[in-house]
Amino acid sequence: MYYILCNPLSANKQGETLSQSLISKLSDAEVKFIDIRTVEDYADFCQTIDCENDTVVLSGGDGTLNRFINVNEGVELPKNLYYFAAGSGNDFKKDVSPDSDELIPLHKYIHDLPTVTVNGKTSRFINGIGFGIDGYCCEKGDELKKKSDKPVNYTAIAIKGLLFGFKPANARVTVDGVTKEYKKVWIAPSMKGKYYGGGMMVAPLQDRFDPEGTLSFAPLFGTGKFKTLMIFPSIFKGEHVNHTEAVEVLRGHEITVEFDRPMALQIDGETVLGVSSYSVSTGKKAAKESVAAAK
Repeated sequence: MYYILCNPLSANKQGETLSQSLISKLSDAEVKFIDIRTVEDYADFCQTIDCENDTVVLSGGDGTLNRFINVNEGVELPKNLYYFAAGSGNDFKKDVSPDSDELIPLHKYIHDLPTVTVNGKTSRFINGIGFGIDGYCCEKGDELKKKSDKPVNYTAIAIKGLLFGFKPANARVTVDGVTKEYKKVWIAPSMKGKYYGGGMMVAPLQDRFDPEGTLSFAPLFGTGKFKTLMIFPSIFKGEHVNHTEAVEVLRGHEITVEFDRPMALQIDGETVLGVSSYSVSTGKKAAKESVAAAK
């Protein structure tokens, strides 16, 4: 039995239609579609199915995946758990399965995830944190979604923001205890995966299964609007990192970013408004320190 947990609101409210395409992939299997909004407790849901033999497919976008990993921390999930990308950005899929439309086995990706703390709230994330014009784009995109069901063009929002609406901030950044200051920061992302923003390869060398468990921090800074606009398209191929005068890639387990004024931030595509700082942690450094202390 296949249980398809579908988010109808994903992909600009096309999530249910996209999820229905799974029927052709599952041959003659018995399929039951469930609106994910009706599942209030996954522990209770798992008790109603055969967790050893039934298959559960999470169908939605990156935001759906983010909410799923956070509400299910500590929950014993079904053995056969998969993800079907049915969102507008699908950055997770671009990172882990770019050339295939097959179901993605989830278990190996949802354990030992890093956490982000924003405005006193801590949650897990699976792709990355965006602070700067990426958060601005999510904020403006959310405003457009409230007014219309038309697909949101985030690239167009970004270009208009670069030219007119967005002003860069100054930032103080601490990575594993080492602090640096940056002027005119346009983006200040901390990444578990390579992609955010619907295909921007902001951290091209990031490895989800890095043996050291590190994250990538990759700010774009110190440039005027026209130089930034010139660099911006190269983010989609990860080539912006070649502009070493404006992009620096740092790696670490503990990252704190402080802006000199509050602005929007995005976590796996989900917007948080009025943020002045965020901190991410892999938990690895703390674990090593605990072992050392025990000795």
